[in-house]
Amino acid sequence: MTITAPIDNGVNVEALLGARAALAETPEIAQFTWRSSVSWINGTHSRSEVESFYGFSDEQVHHQSFTIDADHPLQFAAQDIGPTPVEYVLVGLGACLTAGVAAVAQQREIQLRSVRATLSADMDIHGILGADPDVRNGFSGVKVDYEIDADASAEDIEALVAQSQKRSAVFDIVANPTDVTVTVV
Repeated sequence: MTITAPIDNGVNVEALLGARAALAETPEIAQFTWRSSVSWINGTHSRSEVESFYGFSDEQVHHQSFTIDADHPLQFAAQDIGPTPVEYVLVGLGACLTAGVAAVAQQREIQLRSVRATLSADMDIHGILGADPDVRNGFSGVKVDYEIDADASAEDIEALVAQSQKRSAVFDIVANPTDVTVTVV
């Protein structure tokens, strides 16, 4: 008799499916507003704070406040106190896709042993430095490489990553145009 341990990737799929069912019954609770506030410290150094968001038809508070520093490297005559803002975009994308891999694996009853995403993005900085107005300020391309060790076939692992990409909010934000409004109040 073989006893199999339950699959546990640390994702509560039942709660996620319950939330999806609740959203189907009351779609208005699916409207969320994510927020952060960013304060300039000095030079190119800024500090962001994330404390609350709006969702499920009410204000929500994280269990703790998060403080995140951003800066530019010494090579740009900065202090290098934190990752650059563009590196945070890569962090957000990798974190969102990787969380999705874990959630999809849990739902499909695939035990993960390790997951590592390596992200890189190409950028010609002529644009952000104002040296060439024809060069885009942002990334010209982003690459995500996964190393996944799991109790699954290569095809099943590819399907995990594909489903994660399909459902990733940050992948959508990076891959598709998003309206951004900037105002001074």
